[in-house]
Amino acid sequence: MILTRTLLLSVLLGFCNFARAEPPLPVTVSLLPQQFFVERIGGQQVKTIVLVPPGKSPATYEPSPKQMEAVAASRLVLRIGVPFENAWLPRLAQLAPAAKVVDLRDGLTLRPVDLPPGAALGAGGGLDPHVWLAPPLVMRMADRIRDELIALRPEAKAEFEANHASFMADLKKLDGDIRSRLADKKGRNFMIYHPTWGYFADAYGLRQMPVEAGWKEPGPRTLQMVIEGARQSGVRVVFVQPQFSQKEAETIAQAIGGEVVSVDPLAPDYIDNLRRVADIFARNLQ
Repeated sequence: MILTRTLLLSVLLGFCNFARAEPPLPVTVSLLPQQFFVERIGGQQVKTIVLVPPGKSPATYEPSPKQMEAVAASRLVLRIGVPFENAWLPRLAQLAPAAKVVDLRDGLTLRPVDLPPGAALGAGGGLDPHVWLAPPLVMRMADRIRDELIALRPEAKAEFEANHASFMADLKKLDGDIRSRLADKKGRNFMIYHPTWGYFADAYGLRQMPVEAGWKEPGPRTLQMVIEGARQSGVRVVFVQPQFSQKEAETIAQAIGGEVVSVDPLAPDYIDNLRRVADIFARNLQ
């Protein structure tokens, strides 16, 4: 009888604790790498809604009605500066009036978008939005994510801080590993179709040579100048991201006797992906 009463009391207490448990905080992000950051810090305390799904470009993506409906419950919206946000975030803010909109670029030094060889000065595409591809910048964004989650759920502060510390340790190791892997490649040029890896290049002493000018496909004259620039720089690889057509990149690679290699800036497994990218650069930069 005593054992039965003890078991019943344990079940009732467990039910009460479950009933009092807070549901996960709904957090909306634009990109899969952001989801990785938020979930490393938020753990079981967060539920992340990602607007740009795998295989889609954040330059042109339009969120679906189902996504817009899911965003309505958000407590936090984390923007990062990719083009589609400019058109859709005002609408998202109307759908989720209780959500706090935070720009993870705040406090970061932003760089201009790189231009292809010989491009006119007025051909630029503004500021480069790809801040998440430099681990030193992600460390600063991680601090902001931790602070915003603590503000929304202070009772989970210890959990957020412990998760943040673990994530920071992994980011610092990643940064050190990439620096070691690319130490003998400093000053090397790499050609990429879409100018995605500028912050990564700045962090690790590389120079990015894009094919696009102002986020637009190159015309015949620009394409010829890009090919000449690649030849003069000794470039033999044209990097592309899988979300874009490889047709023009293949034309350039054929003209310089090189090859096309894919590197993904939007892969969800952020740390493993950047290690892979560092290895690809180390193998292919001449």
